[in-house]
Amino acid sequence: MKSSRKTPTMADVAREAGVSPMTVSRAFKSDAYVNDETRKAILAAAERLGYVMDSMASGLSSRKTGFVAVTIPSVNNANFADTIRGLTEGLQEKGLQVLLGYTSYNLEEEERLVRQLLTRRPEAIVVTGGKHTEKCRAMLENAGIPVIETWDIPSDPIDSVVGFSNAEASAMIVRHLVSTGRTKIAFLGGDTSRDTRGFDRRRGFTRTMEQLGLDATRLTEAGPPPISMREGADAFSRLMQKWPDTEAVVCVSDLAGFGALTECQRLGIDVPGKMAIAGFGAYEISDICVPPITSVDPHCYQIGMLSAQRIIDLLSDADEETTTSQTVLEPELLIRASTVPTS
Repeated sequence: MKSSRKTPTMADVAREAGVSPMTVSRAFKSDAYVNDETRKAILAAAERLGYVMDSMASGLSSRKTGFVAVTIPSVNNANFADTIRGLTEGLQEKGLQVLLGYTSYNLEEEERLVRQLLTRRPEAIVVTGGKHTEKCRAMLENAGIPVIETWDIPSDPIDSVVGFSNAEASAMIVRHLVSTGRTKIAFLGGDTSRDTRGFDRRRGFTRTMEQLGLDATRLTEAGPPPISMREGADAFSRLMQKWPDTEAVVCVSDLAGFGALTECQRLGIDVPGKMAIAGFGAYEISDICVPPITSVDPHCYQIGMLSAQRIIDLLSDADEETTTSQTVLEPELLIRASTVPTS
């Protein structure tokens, strides 16, 4: 049933406040000058009438839509949620909002989402990872807006990068495990054809193991990303059936690591006495489980905040020619009881 109530317009607000519609329009723009007394009167009139500014119409006239498009692989991943929180909070000072889409770890889906998001004329776009389909890359290169690639260090960046080396994250864990005397080390991950960052972590594992002269073939796939705790447990069980003498396992995420830990408890394998377990992501569960799981903190929130700052800087200097910028974060190894040998 259609409502008979008339939606208040900018002209209605102007009449209520005793000003022109143009003054009302300026009052709703943070970067336009209107004296404080007049702005307060206009905002009060708008509140009395229940007026909400039509941001789409405003965008068409000002060529500013007020939002930043973002793609992430998963909406139920705490790491990506922290990045979005940092990005959202960082953009608030400029009144920019986030328009979010998730790709399900699928590059073709990323391509479709990027095409859709760009039709809405965002002021910038943030994508997760540095690998894209050819068509997606072409769209991003020709978008004419700031493009931020995150959670990765692409070899051929499109524009700006805020990320870290996923390969080095695994290398840090391998070096730590070897320093504790373990040499029979396995990697537990997901479908690397979809999870490109997971592939880089596995690549860091195999490369470092080979550099140290160790067997790098103990690789177990847990299924399509994102890997759940149950899938981590099942994969660890298969790993032990194939390589029962394994001394340590590097897991693609803390969730997979927690699954491996619970399977150890079910099988009666002492952690860390007989088995060392390490994860990735610094999830809360890895810190409160028993024993706590060694992990890598990629500084998810900071990725979002630094991306927001880069966008603000680029939009502030929109008329100046900019060059590719890379902000590389250093992942932090959090050594916990799951990998520390008992005396």
